[in-house]
Formats: sequence, structure tokens, C-alpha cells
Amino acid sequence: MPKEHSEQKASTGLDYDGITFEVVEEEQTATGKVRRRGIYLWPNLITTAALLSGFYSIIASMNGQYLQAVYAIIIAALLDGLDGRVARAIGAQSAFGEQFDSLSDLLAFGVAPAILMYSWSTHDLGRIGLACCFIYTVCAAFRLARFNVQIGTVDKRYFIGIASPLAAIIVICSVWVQQDFKDTLDFSAVWLQGLNAATMVIVGLLMISNLKYYSFKVMDRKRVPFVIMIPVILIFSAITYNIPVGILIVSIIYALSGIVTTLMSRKQSA
Repeated sequence: MPKEHSEQKASTGLDYDGITFEVVEEEQTATGKVRRRGIYLWPNLITTAALLSGFYSIIASMNGQYLQAVYAIIIAALLDGLDGRVARAIGAQSAFGEQFDSLSDLLAFGVAPAILMYSWSTHDLGRIGLACCFIYTVCAAFRLARFNVQIGTVDKRYFIGIASPLAAIIVICSVWVQQDFKDTLDFSAVWLQGLNAATMVIVGLLMISNLKYYSFKVMDRKRVPFVIMIPVILIFSAITYNIPVGILIVSIIYALSGIVTTLMSRKQSA
């Protein structure tokens, strides 16, 4: 192997034959660390599907097909919640999968919602609308980068800052609700465009905040009183009555819950 190829392999940790790359990762086994070639198929296929959904959402937004863009991001969010669970279920977790998932999340939940909101409303605000949408995107990038460097060092019960998929849900449901009430709303109104721009900034800042949000990754299997099911039933009933409004309200409540969770955590540690 030529010297430059050997240096390339040593510096990147990848096998390089001058034409293609092959991923080689170290895995911890019962007998120690083992180097394995290739990637796990099923989790990365799901991540690729989420990436495709995000890409399609961008194209749909640019073509004025806003509801299709909304649906595509929802599909991406569902797939994003699935790939990690599949990887853990079949023992297919890997560093490659973590990085690929973050890149997919950036497109689907950082770029696509910003383009959707800009195409839908904030473009009429000119550079201010563009700046607000960019703030959202860069905050999503910061959020994902911070998450990657904190893997294995933070409490899995909580997210630090609101997760990018939920941030995207708040943005797209705002568009979805406005689309549902298009007969009563004046989309050219400056107050509505300003509200949408402010939403992008606020949600973006929530992503990079230090607020603690319950992640639902660690579930308590203890029995609870049956009466707990009553508010759950009411929530689902409200969502089915008006799906976009219901999802938006639940998402906003969750976004605000980070303040309560953080204050309670600080009070307990004081």
C-alpha cells in the first residue's frame, strides 16, 4: 500500500484502498475490544428513510406543498424514534450509527422545519425572517453537537435542552394549525409573521438551553393508580378532536415542563 494511503488509513481509522472507504469500528466484547468492518444494516436503513423524509420535506416546502412537508417531518420524527430502539433491541449500536443519526436529524429537524417556516410565512419579513429561521437551524446544529459529546456522561432520564425532533414538531404544528384555519387567518398580517419568526427563535433557544426535559428513555415499571389514566384519555381525546391543535398544545406543555423539571431538580440538589 502506498505511503499516503497508509497515512490516510491511520489518520481516519478507515480502511482505504484508493477507491472506496470501509468503516472499521472497535466494539467492546466479553474478551476485549474487537475491530469490526462494515455497518449495521437495519438501524441505518431506518435512519436513511428519516433522512429521505427530511429531504422530501424541503422539496415540498420549496414547491409550496406545505402539508406534505409537514407530514414528511412527522414521518421523520417517527423513524428517528425507531432507529435507536431497533439498534438497542438487536444489539446493533455503533458510533457510526450515532453520527449518521445526528446528520439525519440536522436535515430533518434543523433544516427542513426552517425552510418550511420561511417558505410558509417569514419570507415576507425579508432578512429578519431569514435570520430567525437560520437561528433555529444553527441552534439545532449546536444541540445535536452537544448531545454527541455528552453521550455516556449525562443522566439518560433527561435531555439537556429540548430535543430537536420535538422542536421540529412545534414548528410544523404551528404551520399545520395555521393551514387548518386559513379561512379565518390573514397570512399577510405582520403580527402573525412576527409570531412565526419569534417561534423559530424561542424554540431554537430552548434547544441550546440547559433546561432538563424528561427523555422517556428510562420508564418506571411500577404500578400507578388507575385514575392516572383519566388525564391520559382526556389528552388523547383532545388530540383526536383536532389533531394539529392537540399535538401543538401537548408539545408546548412539554416545552414548558423543562422549566418545572429544572427548578425541581435544583431544589432537590440544594
